[in-house]
Amino acid sequence: MEFLRMLFELIVALALCLVSPLGSGILFDAFRRRYNHAHSQTHPIFEDPNSLKQVPCPYIFDTAEKYISLIIPAFNEEQRLPGALDKTLSYLQDRAAKDKSFSYEVVIVDDGSSDGTKTAAFDFVKKFSVEYVRVVLLERNQGKGEAIRKGMLHSRGELLLMLDADGATKVNDLEKLENQIHAVAERELGGSPASDPSRRISDIPIAAFGSRAHLEEKALAIRKWYRYVLMKGFHIMVLLAAGPGIHDTQCGFKMFTRAAARKLFTNIRLKRWCFDVELFYLCKHFGVHLIEVSVNWSEVPGSKMNLLSIPSMLWELVLMWVGYRTGMWKICN
Repeated sequence: MEFLRMLFELIVALALCLVSPLGSGILFDAFRRRYNHAHSQTHPIFEDPNSLKQVPCPYIFDTAEKYISLIIPAFNEEQRLPGALDKTLSYLQDRAAKDKSFSYEVVIVDDGSSDGTKTAAFDFVKKFSVEYVRVVLLERNQGKGEAIRKGMLHSRGELLLMLDADGATKVNDLEKLENQIHAVAERELGGSPASDPSRRISDIPIAAFGSRAHLEEKALAIRKWYRYVLMKGFHIMVLLAAGPGIHDTQCGFKMFTRAAARKLFTNIRLKRWCFDVELFYLCKHFGVHLIEVSVNWSEVPGSKMNLLSIPSMLWELVLMWVGYRTGMWKICN
């Protein structure tokens, strides 16, 4: 594997030399993004639509106020978002009713939508209150990665779950990721965090990546051949750019402890499709304990991913490789 990676780096270096205009473009774009992880922007303002009063905005370095935060990025999702939110909030309410120690919030990040996504999201804030549902508005479309980063940085949970607005993964599968994180935390702490209030699960850097790798054989039977070839090609590029250790980087169902989120989302630079690969790379850099957990997943019509997304994904992978390998992208500890 080390030989393959060295070969990949040599090929990229030669390609950059031979194709000077393209190479210059890659180096310029990587240099331009070197401060993409800096958070000089003003914090979002949460407004209670019922009282019209502003609500204080939390930050990832604040102490957790909730047990879990669910972050949902949404771009032009007025059709799919309400159904997914209904199921999500029904699950969370049922669980809170059975367990009084269970507290939650849902943070919807509207990524510059041009349809009725904002209205649909605020309808749920009005219904459930700003204590349980909050909306972050991005002025323009910046990409799924940036939307999730914003949501993560301004959430209140000990555990933070990112999930897609289409509801492709059943929300109760979060318990699979949650249980694996608790198992790791108990080993690290030498016992359950619940037995000692001074030891919190949020203080241990752990990440659980939902995975659809177990569904590949079934997907092969129903997908067109070129989609399978593209998928395998992308997997090889990820392997060469970020290294081995995980089968499915692109599943949109991932959970982080607050300590892990602080390290990862204050450093991430990629804003669109390949931010998941950068998360994986950063997990390895920081030594964040990474678990891959099989989840139930079903394809939902209306995906934003298409063939035109492939060049953008490859561009971001090359940018990530160049940015970190040249030292242009500094990682803050």
